[in-house]
Amino acid sequence: MRRFEANRVGLALPGGSRRVSAFVSESRQRICFVLPTHWDRRQLEHCRGRWAERFEIVWGEPSDWDCPWDLDLVAYVDHMTARLRGRISGVTSSSDYPGAVVAGAIATRLGLAGTEPRTLVACAHKYQARLVQQRVAPEATPGFALLDGHAARTGECAIGFPCFVKPVKSAYSVLARRLEDAAALRRFLAQPAVAEFCRYYLHLFKQMLELYSDVPADGRLFLAETVLHGSQVTVEGWQAHGAVHVLGISDSEVDPETGSFRRFVFPSHVAAPVQERMRELAGRVVEALGLRETFFNIEMMYDAATDHIGIIEINPRLCGQFGDLYEKVLGVHSYEMALELAAAGRPRLPAGAGTYAVAASVPLRLFAPARVERVPTVRELEAAEALFPGTLIWNECEAGQELADFDRIEDGMSCRYAVINLGAADRESLEARLGTVREHLPYRFAPL
Repeated sequence: MRRFEANRVGLALPGGSRRVSAFVSESRQRICFVLPTHWDRRQLEHCRGRWAERFEIVWGEPSDWDCPWDLDLVAYVDHMTARLRGRISGVTSSSDYPGAVVAGAIATRLGLAGTEPRTLVACAHKYQARLVQQRVAPEATPGFALLDGHAARTGECAIGFPCFVKPVKSAYSVLARRLEDAAALRRFLAQPAVAEFCRYYLHLFKQMLELYSDVPADGRLFLAETVLHGSQVTVEGWQAHGAVHVLGISDSEVDPETGSFRRFVFPSHVAAPVQERMRELAGRVVEALGLRETFFNIEMMYDAATDHIGIIEINPRLCGQFGDLYEKVLGVHSYEMALELAAAGRPRLPAGAGTYAVAASVPLRLFAPARVERVPTVRELEAAEALFPGTLIWNECEAGQELADFDRIEDGMSCRYAVINLGAADRESLEARLGTVREHLPYRFAPL
């Protein structure tokens, strides 16, 4: 995260103007995306025809990527609230951190649809969320325990080994590891990357705890959990007007050697009765957490051998990466629904279907440190997208960049450099199409 520059915080209105008009448009409802992610602009442009007549987009600055690690959240929320008052119909964010909480704080201050920040912080805090899950869904909640300085010195863990250790707040599986014994736990917590993570990355989260929670921002910033087994899925949906709705369930396929995400495929191959249980479980947990007028996505694990569903974690926000997958299969784009939800509307699933039977979001990864020597040009990216209708590609690196410190940017085993979203008639043809698209992306890397 970059250092905060006050003159970079503001609004970017359609047409490039930074001036905010005095009133909400009579013909279209204005929705502000705060701390926009790199998914937002592309997904919204892709489905513009679905929303442009009803909504107008306001971009809050800085972006999620440019958010400084020491952003003053009080000043930022005060500033945005003052500038947006009376000028928008809704506020939303697909940013996991800190966008979802910031959007909730602004919406609450302005009396707009959304979840209160206190609830969002409790949901984002993995330990606090586990306490709620344990109360309402004990059968799906793994054993868990906070780790403190004593654990760092001795390697003791109340739930035993092996265990899965992760920060109470993180993203992209950063510093989330399976550890086999006490020695591995001591080594893990002694890493310089852990100290740096707690000092810089969690700086904003400590502010959130002070502002919107009674939970102390102490040194117990890592959580140990019993290991879940099986196939991972993502359950995405929304809560509105007193009811929880599930939009879809996607398979989250991982590399068997590293555990890195290989692709996300919609719809899931998990049996329909199991998916129905996942939907019921999602509704139970969302209601218990108190999420209101918001999208959510819940990562779950299903073990077919024991017929057990376990909750990995819940994120109180739209999953920007999946937006067009639903459009390809269901005929509705989740960003269109998010705009409706932010404006206190009632998103609905269409009666029809999309163009494809299956769709996937595929991260392209490196598993060894490398220097980026070449990335596709804009024209080359456009040409690759044109191979199959609806294909979207996000380039996430630049020539000359070194992709090396996997512990600080992802899961410790790999680094994502691009993402391809595409659809097909079935999973076999999806794989073939993916291979064709990759052949037209002239990335070149040199080992470090």
